[in-house]
Amino acid sequence: MKANQIRQQFLDYFQSKGHQIVPSAPLVIKDDPTLMFTNAGMNQFKDYFLGNKKAEFTRIADTQKCLRVSGKHNDLEEVGLDTYHHTMFEMLGNWSIGDYFKEEAIDWAWELLTEVYGLPKDRLYVTVFGGDKEENLETDNEAFQFWKKHVEESRILYGSKKDNFWEMGDTGPCGPCSEIHIDLRPEKALKEIPGKDLVNEGDPLVIEIWNLVFIQFNRKANGSLELLPQKHVDTGMGFERLAMAIQQKQSNYDTDVFTPIIDEIGRKCGREYGKSEETDIAMRVIADHLRAVSFAIADGQMPSNNGAGYVIRRILRRAVRYGFTYLSFQEPFIHSLCNVLADQFKDVFPELKAQEDFVSRVIREEEASFLRTLENGIRIFEEACLSAKQNNGAERAVISGEIAFRLYDTFGFPLDLTLLLAREKGISVDTEDFNKHMEVQKKRSQAAASKETGDWNIVSEADQITFSGYENLQTYTRILRYRELKDAKKTSYQLVLENTPFYAESGGQVGDSGILMVGSEKIKVLDTHKENDLIVHVVDKLPRMLHEAVQCQVDEDRRKLIEANHSCTHLLHAALRQVLGSHVQQRGSLVSDKILRFDFSHFSKLDQDELAQIEMIVNHRIRENIKLDEKRNVAIEKAKEMGAMALFGEKYGEFVRVITFDPAYSVELCGGTHVKATGQIGYFKILTESSVAAGVRRIEALTSVAAVNYVDQQLELLNSIREVLKNPKDPVKAVESILSEKSQLLKQVEKYQLEQTKSIKENLKNKVQLSGKYSVIADVVEMPTADALKKLAFELKNEISNLYLVLAASIDEKPQIAVMFSENLVEEDGLDANQIVRELAPEIQGGGGGQKFFATAGGKDVKGLPRVIEKIKSKLAL
Repeated sequence: MKANQIRQQFLDYFQSKGHQIVPSAPLVIKDDPTLMFTNAGMNQFKDYFLGNKKAEFTRIADTQKCLRVSGKHNDLEEVGLDTYHHTMFEMLGNWSIGDYFKEEAIDWAWELLTEVYGLPKDRLYVTVFGGDKEENLETDNEAFQFWKKHVEESRILYGSKKDNFWEMGDTGPCGPCSEIHIDLRPEKALKEIPGKDLVNEGDPLVIEIWNLVFIQFNRKANGSLELLPQKHVDTGMGFERLAMAIQQKQSNYDTDVFTPIIDEIGRKCGREYGKSEETDIAMRVIADHLRAVSFAIADGQMPSNNGAGYVIRRILRRAVRYGFTYLSFQEPFIHSLCNVLADQFKDVFPELKAQEDFVSRVIREEEASFLRTLENGIRIFEEACLSAKQNNGAERAVISGEIAFRLYDTFGFPLDLTLLLAREKGISVDTEDFNKHMEVQKKRSQAAASKETGDWNIVSEADQITFSGYENLQTYTRILRYRELKDAKKTSYQLVLENTPFYAESGGQVGDSGILMVGSEKIKVLDTHKENDLIVHVVDKLPRMLHEAVQCQVDEDRRKLIEANHSCTHLLHAALRQVLGSHVQQRGSLVSDKILRFDFSHFSKLDQDELAQIEMIVNHRIRENIKLDEKRNVAIEKAKEMGAMALFGEKYGEFVRVITFDPAYSVELCGGTHVKATGQIGYFKILTESSVAAGVRRIEALTSVAAVNYVDQQLELLNSIREVLKNPKDPVKAVESILSEKSQLLKQVEKYQLEQTKSIKENLKNKVQLSGKYSVIADVVEMPTADALKKLAFELKNEISNLYLVLAASIDEKPQIAVMFSENLVEEDGLDANQIVRELAPEIQGGGGGQKFFATAGGKDVKGLPRVIEKIKSKLAL
């Protein structure tokens, strides 16, 4: 049975049991501070389990894209080394939101696996929760009794809290679970060791394929458990492992989920999978990481240097490194696999096929960048090897932990790559020191990120939470819940209100601020954001009277500026597509009261003519004073028929809000706040256009009063420049003339310095003194730059044999010492310029270092330069 059939049979089966089939949520989570990526199928239903939101359907099933690379479920370093761990994987799941519970979940799971898929019953084992005394949790005898209907007791195993009590994270919904395991070992192995002895013991062929979680608790921040208002079922079955079992393979990577990609990798590198463990691991790493990176980019997460973007970059770089090291890929290659992946999933996750070219180009740019970084890192490594051998001898050469950590932190070299490269050169690595540096970084990161969030305290109950801020900036409401938030610097509080006019940060638009009046007490609202579907207000203090009516007042002036910037992003988006082409898609935005920032897909820098044209179009639309056409609760398909642009990576419900500024110009799905007519924007001015990631450009711009003020400042600056230049008719030509004159003068200075250095060199050559076999030059010189001093030292080394050079130079009235030895003196006599320069540096109140043949030092006391020469001459008895 093909993988596509396996997936479809799962969805068809649960549809027949009354489940609504829903699409996968994006990989990247935007409104949940406890998660960076979707790591389980239940993430998008978390609010249903917590009781924060009423479920439209009580029975749901889907196949969910998941990513596990950080936090509790960190599988990254194991991926590829074994045959069953993955970063990105599909999780087939069925959910009951306060509907059926353990019995139906168990009955249906068994029926699907054994009757529909035909898996052998005598190879299946199930586990149930065996209780936990510390948590005062009882054994799940109820699940045990339900399983007895299908499985003999010897195949029902009790599991510990570690294996059979599922928790999504440190806090949140949780409960006991039953796992279904399958024994895929050959018949001979079955007779030697019973399968039940290998369940949850790490055997690659005795694996868990399905986890049935019975959610009935909520884990609070203080570690305690509380019963949820309703009981739920959350099941998750690893699609790749299921395919392995049904297709009777020995590895997930042997199924047709992965073989098309692995076959293409083998064709490109000229190697056959299955012939070498080293190359097999590399192919598995690349096949897995291609999926993770491609789907993350398609869902809107670009590789970057922080947050979720850094994780995606790290995954891609790990794949590039394996290809570079073990498969001899010296040029970008992973991007060329995107078409195979996109075709494979076009009917399941069509967003990748729709953006295939964009995703491929982003990956190619990232690969090229990292290959350059690899090249630079290898150069640093080679220099470190040379230095280690010179300092300690070839047999005792050691790469320091500091260098290994620098290679890891700056150049993306994992320790195993540094160890591999060092082994090839017969050098060891100080791994203990490396681990110390890693621990320091880890503690620094933990300290920076430390934040303590208390549990929600319930004040009042409400059927639903409503946002009234589209129409009103002021309203009366009541507090539903509150909690305390502590970090290293301060304590703040968070409130949830029954009805609020405060817009919560979402879709690039910043959250509102303002005030709450509780009786006579004024509470500042510092920010507003979303946590799943809760609107959370960050306030400076907790109201004394929590049960009193609350008057809300949004900061109206700030909101109007935010609205002007938000509406202008819509006008800008349309103008970009008009000027550059329909390939332009929004890739991110920031809309605040101070600035608008708009990221979009485009692979080349915009020239001044294009920017001017875009600016002109947007300002024309502003002057037209186009009225806002806002439509709410529009069916998603109807919205698409209207021409509304949906953003990749955003999750939309069945009904959406459509914002239109002229149906022929700008129609977008958007939940943000906007001006009533474009004339309220006032004016639009582009500040900068730049690259923020491979294939993504960024425009930063101003609107309204800020844009006018900026233009006034620029005119004032231009007038000041005119005055300095004596009011020329053409200030540009006047500046160009000055720059040209400066260039000519610099050339004359360089020529003079060259002649001066040449003269100094000839003078020094005439001052050579012999000390044994050494040709000694020791003198005080005047040099224009440090580079000139270095160049002079190297030229003298090339022209004088057995050179022993010490120069004490005054450079811009600052002292500098240069020590240079011929290489043969270093090798034969053990001379060390690094050691000599450190002996001399105190004479100028300084310090320095370098290599054995050349070292430099800088200092503070220029009067000490003659003492430097006296000291070295005394040392050599000259």
